[in-house]
Amino acid sequence: MTNEATNTVASTHPPRGSRAGRAGVSHRRLRANGIGMHVAEAGTGSGPLVVLLHGFPELWYSWRHQLPFLAAAGYHAVAPDLRGYGGIGASAADEGYAPSNMAADVVGLLGALGAETAVLVGHDWGANIAWACAELFPERVAGLVALSVPYRPRQPAPPSEVLRQFVPGGAPAAPYPLGVTEAELDADPRRSMRRFMYALSGGAPPDLVPRLFKERAPSGRVLDSMTEPDELPGWLGEEDLDEYARAYARTGFRGPLGVYRNQDRDWHEHPEIGTAGVRQPALFIGGRRDPAVLFGKLEPMEAAVPNLRRIVLLPSCGHWTQQERPGDVNDELLDFLRREQRS
Repeated sequence: MTNEATNTVASTHPPRGSRAGRAGVSHRRLRANGIGMHVAEAGTGSGPLVVLLHGFPELWYSWRHQLPFLAAAGYHAVAPDLRGYGGIGASAADEGYAPSNMAADVVGLLGALGAETAVLVGHDWGANIAWACAELFPERVAGLVALSVPYRPRQPAPPSEVLRQFVPGGAPAAPYPLGVTEAELDADPRRSMRRFMYALSGGAPPDLVPRLFKERAPSGRVLDSMTEPDELPGWLGEEDLDEYARAYARTGFRGPLGVYRNQDRDWHEHPEIGTAGVRQPALFIGGRRDPAVLFGKLEPMEAAVPNLRRIVLLPSCGHWTQQERPGDVNDELLDFLRREQRS
């Protein structure tokens, strides 16, 4: 296989609406790595397997546009709820939420599906888990597509210490994104999701994300500092917000926030994460208005992922890549899958 130049690419697709049919998407529970895992899937079991890993605070539902599309193209697409989310119960031990263990969940899912390998497609924390899976279990990962979050080399200190340097006065850094607390998220899940998803989207005021990152709100008041949208963006309908709100009203945010509480654990126990590098063919897609792209660096990924085929940066797209720009993501994903199948 030969590499293409990893140029940043401007998309010509306009944002699509949020309404997506669920025809052909089925649901079942599988046993994987000691937990009962809820999965949504589309396509026949005989097609090449593509596993779609969501981020925070999402669900399998964030892949609603990709599941039927991939099935129609001949693939077996599977989108699980990650440990602690939606249809998967809380972990018995908090260390179960460590990214390394969630990578083991993915490998357990492959076993439950009877698959030796799969292409992993991850967004946000799902991308981190996919990168970790490629390093910890390289023989099980045929290829990797990361949305929003690039490969990150191992830091010289645990994540909590790295974050602390950005906190005024050297106070302990909040473990959760933007300093949000579990209690404020749980207080009103629909409001939490509405504000959180709008704030990090491509349609939010341009100064909002820099302000949220540079001017930390008091503990318990982070959501108050986020803009209340006059109306939902076109890619997020009321029925979509209902799906998330119902799930988080039932489960709360404790489990989904668990991965943040365990970052230091993996830094100490799995030094190979962020050092082994990723040899599998890979694709990166990000939004130009995504904070993970705005405040992150792509060059280390290019150095550590020698078979990175392409970097795609979508204009006017925020953090919720596959939901905000499903048409562009689907096109890039299918092109990558077909090219690697032919190689």
